[in-house]
Amino acid sequence: MHSYPSKIIVKNGTIYSEDKVIDNGFLMIDDDKISSIGTIDKLPKSEDYHVINLPSNYRIIPGMIDIHIHGANGADTMDATKESLDVIASTLPKEGTTSFLATTITEDSIAIEKALHNTGTYIQNSQTQGFAEVLGIHLEGPFIHENKAGAQPVKHILPPNISTFKRWQEISSNQIKLVSLAPELTGGIDLIKYLKQQNVISSIAHSQATYDEVVHAIQHGTSHVTHLFNQMTGLHHREPGIVGAAFLRDELMVELISDGIHIRPEIVKLAYKQLSDDRMILITDSMRAKWLENGKYDLGGQLVTVTDGKALLEEDTLAGSVLKMIDAFKNIQLYTGCSIISAIKMTSENPAKQLNMFDRKGSISTGKDADLVILDEKMDVFMTICKGKIAYTKQEENEYTL
Repeated sequence: MHSYPSKIIVKNGTIYSEDKVIDNGFLMIDDDKISSIGTIDKLPKSEDYHVINLPSNYRIIPGMIDIHIHGANGADTMDATKESLDVIASTLPKEGTTSFLATTITEDSIAIEKALHNTGTYIQNSQTQGFAEVLGIHLEGPFIHENKAGAQPVKHILPPNISTFKRWQEISSNQIKLVSLAPELTGGIDLIKYLKQQNVISSIAHSQATYDEVVHAIQHGTSHVTHLFNQMTGLHHREPGIVGAAFLRDELMVELISDGIHIRPEIVKLAYKQLSDDRMILITDSMRAKWLENGKYDLGGQLVTVTDGKALLEEDTLAGSVLKMIDAFKNIQLYTGCSIISAIKMTSENPAKQLNMFDRKGSISTGKDADLVILDEKMDVFMTICKGKIAYTKQEENEYTL
């Protein structure tokens, strides 16, 4: 087993804390929590701490939360094994992700149930120190519209059904936190009402809903939109569609894949101008090919070809992404001109608030989980700390420590 220091001080660098930016700051970690934050001149005497002494131009930001990720580094949630979740959870800190929702895909019920059972068991029994934390499950499909399936296998699509969901939630040990569905389908609104009662987020996805159908869904509890623009009704001057509703309705938090492939940079900027950093959540929607070479990979039993950052099915349909969260973080600043503070809001604070976990995740504040990312002068990930444990370091030699 890896041995980790239980007490850490990170000093120098700029800390992007919950309520202010601290230049030449320090941050104390005791076990898995942030115990103290301040300017370096207020650093108390502390002999038994492991000290990480940073260059002054490094930045310390809250760990990023990816609420829509299928896989990475050869592993996928649908593999339904502890080993695959270990691979994902141990890989994600390299890109600044400290927690995530393991995301399923439309497959046959048996495959979905295996993945739900495996992930629920993993969350309860197998979370590992120094790995990204699995916060729950994002059930993407199978309650979607066949005409907007995208990379979701059409033959396994099912109508929205409360009893099916109840069974699946039980199988998952109540770990399903977010359900992506098409609200216009028969049974859609009933399921949305039920999810609202159960405090599970319902999200509009892979849908042909009209603007009015989205408003109807919002009235019954929908509060989220899955990967804006992708596999949904677009903006039209006589039918605003899901995109129009996402822009206009403040009740909706909106996911966006900021890779420049799923959505052109100019449209990312347009969406940001409409939504602002108040309602946007950056996701990767990445598949198992992330962190691997170009080649052919499996997604939901389908062959996906990955070439230079683009993942395609045989019929040239986009099949998830190989986007890393740190690149989404950098891209949103590049495409929109937004501040690093705005980017932090869209990668950390907003997902934590939407999952109702802001009391322990999503910002740098005393008493919260010590989920931190240290960025170097190029805004690349230099180090990631997951719940107080050093999960990734860009260079293993200890020249940064005292």
